[in-house]
Amino acid sequence: MKITEIFFSLQGETKTVGIPTVFVRLTGCPLRCGYCDSAYAFSGGKNMSVDEVIKNIEKYSTKYVTVTGGEPLAQKEECLLLLKKLCDLDYRVSLETSGAIDISSVDPRVVKIVDIKTPGSTESTKNNFDNIQYLQLYDQVKFVICNQADYDWSKKIVVQFDLIERCDVLFSPSYHDLLPRKLADWIVEDQLPVRFQLQLHKVLWGDVPGK
Repeated sequence: MKITEIFFSLQGETKTVGIPTVFVRLTGCPLRCGYCDSAYAFSGGKNMSVDEVIKNIEKYSTKYVTVTGGEPLAQKEECLLLLKKLCDLDYRVSLETSGAIDISSVDPRVVKIVDIKTPGSTESTKNNFDNIQYLQLYDQVKFVICNQADYDWSKKIVVQFDLIERCDVLFSPSYHDLLPRKLADWIVEDQLPVRFQLQLHKVLWGDVPGK
């Protein structure tokens, strides 16, 4: 499999924010979101076997592993095998995926973080809403909000697919496009039962790779 980087940091998003975590960033992505912060993972990378990846993970003293990209499911067979092996080793595994690729084969022990693309991403037509039926209560869906129109669109999607009842729903301000306070004010004003989140790693270290 092609790997862009394996690094140890604090989880910057999701329900495990702040927890020391190993990140495995796979190379390649079929999407080109306008706010993408990992375009360096679109190409290149290093060829590694699943077992080599696991050996690198074992260097760190944490049981939390996040498999991300790019789009990790673009290397679907290898990614699914890695996820399964990590679960078998009792790691607490999460998968960050765009939701554009079918997730039905992902090991049920994996926490799926599905990024539903807003219109502001320029890739909302790639959303595979069939994936919603495979979400479990412990999974999470994330909306990266670029502006008021994105917020209004996201609210409609939350209602249309009854997401609040299916799993945790996360709203994040796009780092370069929307002031966090604005998004927080909208959520409070509407009494919307979603989790507001910032990207902790960017608050701490800025918009840099490997953090």
